[in-house]
Amino acid sequence: MRLVPPGVRALRGYDRRWLGRDVGAGVVLTALLVPQGMAYADLAGLPPITGLYTSITCLLGYAVFGPSRILVLGPDSSLGPVIAATVLPLVVAGGDPGRAVALASVLALLVGVVMVVAGWAGLGFVADLLSKPTMVGYLNGLALTILVGQLPELLGFSVDADGLVGEVAGSVQGVAGGEVVPAAAAVGIGGVVLVLALQRWLPKVPSVLVMVVLAIAATTLFDLGDRGVGLVGELPRGFPPLTLPSVGWSDLAPLAGGALAIALVALADTVSTASAFAERTGQEVRGNQEMAGIGVANVAAGLFQGFPVSTSASRTAVAERAGARSQLTGVTGAVLILLMILLLPGLFRDLPDAALAAVVVTAALSLADLPAVVRLWHQRRVEFGLSLAAFAGVALLGVLPGIGIAVGLSILNVFRHAWRPYQTTLGRVDGVPGYHDVRSYPAAQLLPGLVIVRFDAPLFFANAKTFRDAVVALARTEPPPRWIVVAAEPVTDVDTTAADVLFDLDRLLDARGQDLVFAELKDPVRAKIDRYGLDRAIEPQHFFPTVDAAVEAFRARTGARWSDETRPAPDPAVLPRPAAPLPAPPTAPVTPRGEHPG
Repeated sequence: MRLVPPGVRALRGYDRRWLGRDVGAGVVLTALLVPQGMAYADLAGLPPITGLYTSITCLLGYAVFGPSRILVLGPDSSLGPVIAATVLPLVVAGGDPGRAVALASVLALLVGVVMVVAGWAGLGFVADLLSKPTMVGYLNGLALTILVGQLPELLGFSVDADGLVGEVAGSVQGVAGGEVVPAAAAVGIGGVVLVLALQRWLPKVPSVLVMVVLAIAATTLFDLGDRGVGLVGELPRGFPPLTLPSVGWSDLAPLAGGALAIALVALADTVSTASAFAERTGQEVRGNQEMAGIGVANVAAGLFQGFPVSTSASRTAVAERAGARSQLTGVTGAVLILLMILLLPGLFRDLPDAALAAVVVTAALSLADLPAVVRLWHQRRVEFGLSLAAFAGVALLGVLPGIGIAVGLSILNVFRHAWRPYQTTLGRVDGVPGYHDVRSYPAAQLLPGLVIVRFDAPLFFANAKTFRDAVVALARTEPPPRWIVVAAEPVTDVDTTAADVLFDLDRLLDARGQDLVFAELKDPVRAKIDRYGLDRAIEPQHFFPTVDAAVEAFRARTGARWSDETRPAPDPAVLPRPAAPLPAPPTAPVTPRGEHPG
């Protein structure tokens, strides 16, 4: 059964009562797919017709292999700049558009292979490499890049420049130099205003379709083509044959880099969109199957002169509102687009280029999320800084470096939390069971001679010294504690570097007449400690199943009574350096149980 594609399984259980809604939703969806497909192809630096080829093939491919009932794939505004940044540098200036199409098709094939292999290998978790703050910054930078890049086309002229600064300068010079075509500017700016107004006040109206129809009507009524307004022209008739695109070996390395970036962005977008719509339909998101489905859709696009695709939240929302119940909606859209290019290739002949630019600009505005940036500023300044850095990376260095910066910042943020985790001491609070943070409960009671410390992270090579310094600082407070109990429930791992540090720390405390004690160690972590041989260095009687058991053992041994004296946890930023150097770590790696050096 697993060998049967999800679309075939869904067809077997198809409810015939859905047919009318699916076909109707497909008709509505087509009205959005056609102009957006052409506009996003232009955004990627490719002929508009390739956007329609891509829409047809990816919809059919995902309908067969995609697990979601109503998710809609297609050309996407967030991928357009990435495709352009990957493909256009490989095309010689003034080169043949056919080479750009071939490069984009190979890029789609590479993205498809990456996604299928990653799905087969169960790597759906890589979508988590882009955290929300860095993704917000990346999309805001992408929105600004798209807006600046589309401004000249919106106003009827062109700019030959690289990078955001160059494009801004070129646009300013073009406006100041009188290159603006008034009729094109009226269509472009009017189109943006119309789409935004309809989306704001009449959200159920197909705003993009209305704008496109009015733009074509204006071209006919006012002869805009004779007034200097660029037009799409008649599209090539027919559908391309199955083609294996051919490029040079030297092109494969940069295309592979772009494919990895596109696959990561597409996966993150798909998982978030699929999760949102799955909650509404009662479905379960299967990340690895989604990767495979998107991979097949990209392969299908690449074999028919298409370019990389991703999930579209806006088109999926349109399909849902129109009553879509299954992937038959996408199939209907693909068939209608195919019939259009076979029978009516001149349908969009009089569509102004400025109208396509308006479609892209409104899509870019939907990518931007300024309220999220403001929220980050008020809620967490560090994550606001990460978002701002990702934004600057995209805007100033380019889309591909921006993706790398966004991923790198997300990973560094995770590393930062593990490197300098929250740490505190615990005490007993009257009326509240258990042991609690003395920072939250300043009146918490402590046992003289005992300190309970909590370190909220796994112990590994990067934070082992931080943990050691915190424990040493507590050991050197006055009066010095006899036991330092580590409430180890948050410690989910101990690596070999941390094991060496624990060995040295235990030896140092033993020399001072103090004991290092562990409570609530998880069984897998305790097994690792035993394997490292630390159960021989740290006596077995210094491991307790609960903090309460450790406290009672200390009280039974010393007769200590609870005190209202508080001992605040040291601030990690101002931890004192040990007064004397710690013993040198062992020169050999940690050895198996019972054979630890020293």
